[in-house]
Formats: sequence, C-alpha cells, structure tokens
Amino acid sequence: MHTRIRTAIAAATAALALATLTAAAPAPAPGSDSDHHTRPASVSGTGRISYAFSPSDEIWFTVDAQAAPFTHPFPGVDKLEHGLPTDARGTVRWSHRDASTGTVYRAEAAVDCLVTGGPVATLTAVVTTSDIGNVGERIGLSIYDGHGRSRLGFSWGIGNLDVDAAGRPRPAVTGTCMAPAPFAPVVNGGFTVHHTELPTQ
Repeated sequence: MHTRIRTAIAAATAALALATLTAAAPAPAPGSDSDHHTRPASVSGTGRISYAFSPSDEIWFTVDAQAAPFTHPFPGVDKLEHGLPTDARGTVRWSHRDASTGTVYRAEAAVDCLVTGGPVATLTAVVTTSDIGNVGERIGLSIYDGHGRSRLGFSWGIGNLDVDAAGRPRPAVTGTCMAPAPFAPVVNGGFTVHHTELPTQ
C-alpha cells in the first residue's frame, strides 16, 4: 500500500514539474530554428543595382514584402476560393535616374505574390503610381540575399517578350511570382530574405 502511494506521489510530482516547465518555456528567440519555421516568408531592404545595359544610370529599389497565404480569394473558382499559398502583401518602390538627361523616374507597386527558396525570393507587384504611365501593370522581381553581396532581377530589364503567331515579338504579361534570375549585382545597400516553406493549407 505504501509503495502504491509513493508511486502515485512521484507520478503527480513529475506531471506538475512538466506542466510548470511547459508554462514557463520562453517564446522562440528571433532567428531560432522554431522561429525560422513559424515566421512568414519575407524580403526587405534597399539597394542600388549595377545595370549592365545602362551602366551610368542610377537605379534604386526598396522592397518590403511579407507572405500572407490564402488572403486573396477567388470566390466561385474551384481550388482557388481561399486564395493561394503564395499570396503576399507589401510594397516595392524604385527610381531610375537617366544619366544622359538627369531625369529621375519613380514608381510604386503593391505586392501580390511571394515565394522563397533558401536565400532567394521571387515576388510580383502591381504598379499603383508611376512617372511613365504603366499603372496596373504587374512587375516581377527576384532577390538573392548574399549576406552583403545581394543581387536583383527585374522583369522589364532583360527581354520579357512574347511572340505572336507571325513570329513578331510583343510585350509579355508577367504572371504572379514570375521573374527573371537576379542578374544585377547590388552595389549599395542590400536585401534580406527570410525563407519559410509554402503552407499546404
């Protein structure tokens, strides 16, 4: 009888200790493995790129994008009524100073899609304001987080073209999360990519 009582007390004490430790466990520290898997994917930063086709021009990008899975629903569309795992929010801003004239062109776009893979992010955004009149156009960016040696690619920078039935080139539509490889090195500033696997539901 005494043995049973001692066993019961020991079990209760162990359960109480476990509950206390669980309740007192701290939240995952930023950058920890647990934090890495629970934080939404993101990319942020500001950088000036070196653009090989206009090496004297000054081109800057500022990106602040976060994953927001299943937040852009398509009501009535089978399998898309809750949105996509790549849904995102945020802002992209860029400026381009033409070295030959000194004219600066600026634009801003609202992020609608983001996907990451390790140190690389691909995102798209729809232009909301622009000095060149392309409001409503979707643009695509890719960003490589090189820890001080970032790179960036942009959809209108290298032949985003389609071909019609006669074989003539024409401007192509950029689909969600579509962008070229990050072909341009960032020479000032930089970008940070936080990778998280795409949610399945």
